[in-house]
Amino acid sequence: MTMTTANNGGYPDHLWRPMTQHQPMRGGLPNRMVSAKGCIITDQNGNNFLDAIAGLWCVNIGYGRTEVGEVAKHQMSELNYLAPIMSSGPVIDLAEKLQKMLGFDSHIYFSCSGSEANETAFKIARQYHLQAGNGGERRYKIISRYRAYHGNTMGAMAATGQAERKMGYEPGPAGFIHVMPPYPYRGHPKLTPEEHAEECAHQLEETIIHEGAETVAAFIMEPLISGGGVLVPPDNYIPRVREICDRHGVLLIFDEVVSGFGRLGTMFGYEHWKTQADIYTFAKGLASGYIPVAATVVKEHIFEKFEGAPSEMRHFRQINTFGGHPVASAVALKAIQIVEDEKLPENANKVGTYMLRQFQQSLADHPYAGEVRGKGMIMGIELVEDRKTKAPLSDDKVMAIVGDCVRNGVILGRNSNTIPGRCNILLIAPPLILTQSQADQIVETVTAAMRKAIAK
Repeated sequence: MTMTTANNGGYPDHLWRPMTQHQPMRGGLPNRMVSAKGCIITDQNGNNFLDAIAGLWCVNIGYGRTEVGEVAKHQMSELNYLAPIMSSGPVIDLAEKLQKMLGFDSHIYFSCSGSEANETAFKIARQYHLQAGNGGERRYKIISRYRAYHGNTMGAMAATGQAERKMGYEPGPAGFIHVMPPYPYRGHPKLTPEEHAEECAHQLEETIIHEGAETVAAFIMEPLISGGGVLVPPDNYIPRVREICDRHGVLLIFDEVVSGFGRLGTMFGYEHWKTQADIYTFAKGLASGYIPVAATVVKEHIFEKFEGAPSEMRHFRQINTFGGHPVASAVALKAIQIVEDEKLPENANKVGTYMLRQFQQSLADHPYAGEVRGKGMIMGIELVEDRKTKAPLSDDKVMAIVGDCVRNGVILGRNSNTIPGRCNILLIAPPLILTQSQADQIVETVTAAMRKAIAK
């Protein structure tokens, strides 16, 4: 019997790739990646690529960890699935591990992606206020920040402050409001970074007041905006946000989907600013990309408001089929163990600081390098046509630089589909196991590509 397929319109396969315009692929053969080890991905032709974006900010422990696969194999043999309303050893152990790592009493709800974790956080925040006896029937609004990314489901997308991600999908759900984040590079030139951060915090408070504090449920933020351009807040910003939220009875949500588990050079991003949130969301580095798993962590004073008699309907009325999956939980525990045993946050801080310094030195006089910024093992290079006017570099030139890096063996990212006309930031966030020599390779490859772009 001969198998046939429908006419594929000249495309090489039937795969619908995310964030990709497929028309240029007609008649071509896309590269197939077949294996990976450490920080290196290999294609079907034997070409090696240094992954300078850790898959999608997630492969913190590097590729090819056979010990992680052994854990998954064992758990699949013992208990491959369990309905989330039941409890397995791995999911209980993972919840306990996270609670101990964070250092405060909490309860953890598991799901499969950062988008789901944030959707869960929004629902918890709204229901908490409703049941807390503080006029919560009116507290439904979620404030977030421009340039931030919080997910691709409808609520998480509504919270996302990236206009191009929403084009064609709006109107979204009601109740989502945006404020500006600290962005010293594009802040008012008369303000110091600290004054700029204070002004951004002031705008947040004014927004809460103008919306009516009694209508605002939560403020969600990444400690460091990642996909929106690697925006590092001045040290005074996050503590001020905490003060403002406390003053107005607004829950603070830290989206640590990217910054958690070592990426910023500490186990959790918020540690840099010595400020805690009420709710935390994790994914990506939680299992280092080896399996889908995410978590929404709430402090105990929030969880307590969900207790009551079954007939009162105070419980959290959500279930995710694959949330708290025993295999995912076992894999996440192993990934966390590797991060801790190998002191990967420390390596991220050491090698990341070195790489940032090398970039700043090698691009100090480059006309396209507006600013090089970062923290730990994440950095952004803002590309501009003119360093005085800060006009963003054209999309064609940015893509030429990215493409040249790939052709020379280094895969990196850019803030694609973010702000119209401002998708001009190169994104670098390798696995946390990166060595200094590999950091040098990334710096040399990117610098060479940027020099080549000038000559064109």
